[in-house]
Amino acid sequence: MKALPMILASGLLTACVGQPADETRHLEGEVFYLQRMALPPAATLSVSLQDVSLADAPAVELARQNGPVQGQVPLAFRLDYDPAKVQPNRRYAVSARIELDGRLMFINTEQHSVKLDGSDPQPLRIKVDPVR
Repeated sequence: MKALPMILASGLLTACVGQPADETRHLEGEVFYLQRMALPPAATLSVSLQDVSLADAPAVELARQNGPVQGQVPLAFRLDYDPAKVQPNRRYAVSARIELDGRLMFINTEQHSVKLDGSDPQPLRIKVDPVR
């Protein structure tokens, strides 16, 4: 009789061990612009996922991809984020910029909101506009 509770307890523990904690999720997409021009080889792309809920405070960054441009537009990106940092009733957005030698060349001028609930269309398409 004493063995039955032990067997049940070990069965519950075995079931719990196999369950992973919140895994990293991701957003994939591409950055593009409409101008007919090639990017210089030294250009860099920066894409970030931000909590933009508070209008009077800086956005809180949840994920970032930053590095040299690989090829020409459209430029692929992947943002890995921790779903434990996503809070209900918050607003999230993806922003993108292209720089050359620290000088801004392109930036998105429209907000690209995401829900982070699995319903966001992927790949995301982020249009950036030239900076004059």
